[in-house]
Amino acid sequence: MTVSNSGVKRRQPSLAQLRAFAAVAEHLHFRDAAAALGMSQPALSGAVSALEETLGVTLLERTTRKVLLSPAGERLAVRARAVLAEVGALLAEAEALRAPFTGVLRLGVIPTVAPYLLPTVLRLVHDRYPHLDLQVHEEQTAALVDGLNTGRLDLLLLAVPLGVPGVVELPLFDEDFVLVTPPGHPLGGRQGIAREVLKELNLLLLDEGHCLRDQALDICREAGRADAPVTTTAAGLSTLVQLVAGGLGCTLLPRTAVTVETSRSTHLLTADFTDPAPTRRIALAMRSGAARGAEYEELAQALREALRPLPVRVLDGVH
Repeated sequence: MTVSNSGVKRRQPSLAQLRAFAAVAEHLHFRDAAAALGMSQPALSGAVSALEETLGVTLLERTTRKVLLSPAGERLAVRARAVLAEVGALLAEAEALRAPFTGVLRLGVIPTVAPYLLPTVLRLVHDRYPHLDLQVHEEQTAALVDGLNTGRLDLLLLAVPLGVPGVVELPLFDEDFVLVTPPGHPLGGRQGIAREVLKELNLLLLDEGHCLRDQALDICREAGRADAPVTTTAAGLSTLVQLVAGGLGCTLLPRTAVTVETSRSTHLLTADFTDPAPTRRIALAMRSGAARGAEYEELAQALREALRPLPVRVLDGVH
């Protein structure tokens, strides 16, 4: 409790109450929120009711079918998340001060990186940082950046530049894009093709929200193509490659994905671009001023060394 200027004691909400309310605000469902927190529905409901009583406002509009945030709930949910993020930062800083490379590290990874780099990342962490509890979350870029900013995630592995204030990028490597074609395609198997050929191709893309889609569109624009390549899209690279194998068009793959994805079908050919080939840059990203920033920089350098056997151009971190 605290004492206000009027001398009247005011109760303060507990962290458990704030966590319960934030979970309900996110899921808008008591059962799902309770499952996310690992607690019973009655306990969750009791915590939210206690918070409402403490604050003296109604946070939720409860019906038999669903849960809605009240106008006050909408505003206070933002505050609750901010408080919980700061508490998480405090705990992370205390954990970092106790011992480096221990405790939990929540790593967010984009889908067009995860299958191809995670084996190297996991092997490095297992061998060099055995006391680090690495937790991997695969999401698209926007969700990862939001998770980093709210404190849900600690570190990201994704394509840059992000151009997000308050986020520091630790470059790892650059890699070329490779054109993947169906069998019999005139460009299949060729070396040194000009990127201008993209102006005439039926180019298959990932769905909206994937940064690789945006990169492919940027490459097409640089090649002089103004229109979107095709309307056919896919949720993942594996599906995209199968569409190519079926003769629906061509696509662009980052070189780290080529071996894995083209091995799924014998009905595929690849072609390399002439220098300078279209590329993407992969980096770790952390919050500016992160308590464990020195650890993340050390991890980035260790990753650069571990990634050297891959078909990429490893960077020295000063780019």
